[in-house]
Amino acid sequence: EIASLLLFVEQSGCTFIRNGKHYDAPEARKHIAKKYNYFKDRIHTAEEFIHYSATKSTMSGQPYRVVCNGEGMTSSDWLLAELDKVRTTILEEDHETPDNNTDD
Repeated sequence: EIASLLLFVEQSGCTFIRNGKHYDAPEARKHIAKKYNYFKDRIHTAEEFIHYSATKSTMSGQPYRVVCNGEGMTSSDWLLAELDKVRTTILEEDHETPDNNTDD
């Protein structure tokens, strides 16, 4: 899930705002991955990954923001919504496997 979220960030085409400065998606992914590596021992779930690596500046405490298609939101809300989509897709794929087909 964490790898999926990092890829999502990198490929999003969104602008990330960190401490008042704007960054493109690949740069944001790089920064989030760096924080993930720093906090890795504390991170055991995708939610913890978002909390420690992609929610706010550890220096200023300011929340990270994301602007996609002119719409802004906190990075944590944006990533939690994507995590929900990732998990829904996984559940749907598991449900569609031939082993789970009850039509026999």
